[in-house]
Amino acid sequence: MKPDLNSLHPDRCRPLRGLNPLSCRSWLLVALLAFVTACVTSPTGRRQLMIVSPEVAIAESANAYVQTVRELDNDDELLDDPELARRVEEITGRVVASAVQRYPHTADWQWSVALIDDPETVNAWCMAGGRMAVYSGLIERLALTDDEFAHVMGHEASHAIANHTAERMSLALLTQLGIAVAARDGDENNPAALSAAALAAQVAITLPNSRTAESEADRMGMELAVRAGYDPAAAVSVWSKMEALGESRPPQFLSSHPSPDDRRAQLAALVEQMGSLAPSSPPQPYPIDIVN
Repeated sequence: MKPDLNSLHPDRCRPLRGLNPLSCRSWLLVALLAFVTACVTSPTGRRQLMIVSPEVAIAESANAYVQTVRELDNDDELLDDPELARRVEEITGRVVASAVQRYPHTADWQWSVALIDDPETVNAWCMAGGRMAVYSGLIERLALTDDEFAHVMGHEASHAIANHTAERMSLALLTQLGIAVAARDGDENNPAALSAAALAAQVAITLPNSRTAESEADRMGMELAVRAGYDPAAAVSVWSKMEALGESRPPQFLSSHPSPDDRRAQLAALVEQMGSLAPSSPPQPYPIDIVN
């Protein structure tokens, strides 16, 4: 679903004459809210625009995840592969264990991974609250080692930990300022007001993460994988495989995850530093649900 950009067209924003005081106050309130919430920082210290709270993002993501899994099940697109399920549970569980150690608030999340039967799609994703999915094509077409897969899952988990879903929802909500202003009279029964968060969640699903968010997830994900006992160099090799596959047909993972030219170089520069974070023994896998 694409945002209604007409609501932000310059010709519609220019005329202030005739704008009633109540409407003016609403616009000022939205602007002030945007300014205040922009002071939120990510785990790496980056300033974030956060109009939608992480709690709202988690709640909306839970609803979207249930709906997505139900549709996959109805279409018989969930993968029943016990061996792959065991492997995903073990590797992701260790990555999540390191995440919980590093970010204790994630211990209460409903960590889960849906296995999607789609050998042509090279992709994985993670919603707010730790609800994840892996396409069979990601592992099969890239022939991922355990270490490489751990870095992919660390990267995706980091998107949730750094509240990137809430950021995308906030951007979507700002894009839909017309809906926010429509609720200016404070009427809780206003359909536009009630649908604002849900609409933002729908739009956020289609929005790609920014390059800044991707770089943040690269670094955080690499740390999570290493703390889980996986080889830091695998963060570099997995992207080499992605790019090699993309020479013939770009995998969805790359199309939805913008990759600057120096991405592999940035990761390679971190290998030695991250290596020092390796534990003497890997953590026990954290309990996660495998949806198949």
